[in-house]
Amino acid sequence: MTSIQEKYNKEVISQMKEKFGFKNNLEVPKITKVVINAGIGKFIKDGNVVKDIAESLAVIAGQKPVMTKSKQSIAGFKIREGLEIGAKVTLRGPRMWDFIERLVGTALPRVRDFRGIKESAVDKSGNLNIGIKEHLIFPEILPEQVKNVFSLQVNVVTNARTQERGMSLFRLMGFPIENKE
Repeated sequence: MTSIQEKYNKEVISQMKEKFGFKNNLEVPKITKVVINAGIGKFIKDGNVVKDIAESLAVIAGQKPVMTKSKQSIAGFKIREGLEIGAKVTLRGPRMWDFIERLVGTALPRVRDFRGIKESAVDKSGNLNIGIKEHLIFPEILPEQVKNVFSLQVNVVTNARTQERGMSLFRLMGFPIENKE
């Protein structure tokens, strides 16, 4: 078990039960999965770049990404139906907790001029959505070996049901969410 998972089990459950009046530990919101997406639209023409992005995503996530395909043709973007336009990885269980540990502990503090995650990043369902401009913030990626820098999106999915519960969950778990005060 990682330290964020231990913190959730030992501290967060009891604090959330006290704050929201939950009677049972199973009522307390928890993180169910983490989805990492990378759009490869501008690199479609170069197959080697797409392969490099998939390999980098596999190194970051610890498992092979699934290539997502376009559902319809869009002439303005030069996209045909069935063309691979993205890569995604869905993490659950121990890999999910390890990724969250690395995201909060090492990757986010390495972002230039990072002041915290905006409160608006938590949606109405209590899920956290973070856009990362450079994949180089992850310590597994060696900048000397990177030819193309790409951005990715990290979605931390919870079963919180409301924005307030999701925000409380992320704050108690130690996510660097900025205060409006």
